[in-house]
Amino acid sequence: MSNQSAVGNRTINPASLPKPSGYAHGILAGNIVYLGGQTALDKGMNIVPGGIVEQFRQAFSNVLATLEEAGGRPEDLVSVTIYLTDVDDYMANGREIGRLWREMAGTEYPAMAGIGVSRLWQKEALIEIQGIAVIPER
Repeated sequence: MSNQSAVGNRTINPASLPKPSGYAHGILAGNIVYLGGQTALDKGMNIVPGGIVEQFRQAFSNVLATLEEAGGRPEDLVSVTIYLTDVDDYMANGREIGRLWREMAGTEYPAMAGIGVSRLWQKEALIEIQGIAVIPER
């Protein structure tokens, strides 16, 4: 689902994601998609169990669903920021997370940052991912 503002920006809220309240999953401004932070919420508004690897899978899936709804592809990502409540846990699972990235987005990598934080909006969340994508004319 999307809505267009008076200035031409389009709100991107995929039906496959939890319905947002007070935020948007993404904003398409021209050919740039600003992807709001996604935790590992499933459609039922629950953080998926299974630790950092499963939470990465769900959070990144949510990001990619928003990007796809805007007309983009994983290779259109130009910047990704990952917020982590346990950087050491993420690093310890880096090989598996890297494998998931390649499976979900391929081998092209955007500019990235990983930031340790004390907690995220949902107490059970271990990770939040946000990004920016530029969609070329196809």
